[in-house]
Amino acid sequence: MFGETNLQLLIKNMRPLLQPQSYVFVSVSNVEAFDMNKVFARINEPEGVTLILTKQQAVEWQLEYASEFSLITLQIHSSLDAVGLTAAFSSALAKHGISANVIAGFYHDHILVAKQDANKAIDVLETLAQQAG
Repeated sequence: MFGETNLQLLIKNMRPLLQPQSYVFVSVSNVEAFDMNKVFARINEPEGVTLILTKQQAVEWQLEYASEFSLITLQIHSSLDAVGLTAAFSSALAKHGISANVIAGFYHDHILVAKQDANKAIDVLETLAQQAG
């Protein structure tokens, strides 16, 4: 097993880190023209390929987007088998009117929140961690 599975430890030690760049979601029909090493995430859907990338990269590639997001990385190495972490932080954010778009990587959970909610989201997550401690 890789990563932490204990929910109390996951919440207590999540250490949310706000990334400095703005991120956007775009949909493309073909990714061959794009350097996938410059993309944060790629999701294949029947309607098209969703790319999550920095706003700067989207502008450079002349891709249209609707909204800007901030990326928060939980610095704890969470197991993909862990139960309850996503529910805990998404519920806390929801109570404060913050939408959370979550992506789990092998090592960390990543949360995309509306750009204007970034600092409030960090405060909510830090409070949640303190309450678990």
